[in-house]
Amino acid sequence: MNQIVSPAAQVIVSIIPIVGICFAASIIFFALLWKHHENVMLIQKDSYNPPRIDLRNFSLLLGLCLVGVGIVLSLMFVLLKHLSWGLLGGLIPLAVGIMLLLFHRISK
Repeated sequence: MNQIVSPAAQVIVSIIPIVGICFAASIIFFALLWKHHENVMLIQKDSYNPPRIDLRNFSLLLGLCLVGVGIVLSLMFVLLKHLSWGLLGGLIPLAVGIMLLLFHRISK
């Protein structure tokens, strides 16, 4: 099944990701610009309340997630002879999910 792909199809297939990335970047830019203008208007009207961040809980959440992902990656590097890289697509979200549940249990 040797099929020859036309040059026009190759150009179209290579342009699709570029257009998608540019479109996503423009959406993100305008969302950030909108949020900036909203904050400027709130500051001018003296009704801006900066968000409060609970650094202790954030550090706990981030630490647990990084430990979970690190354990999965370390195990995959050790066991790579017998397993495939595709397994990471399920193990990393599993580890993050377990760590989020652990965080929920600890933070109460």
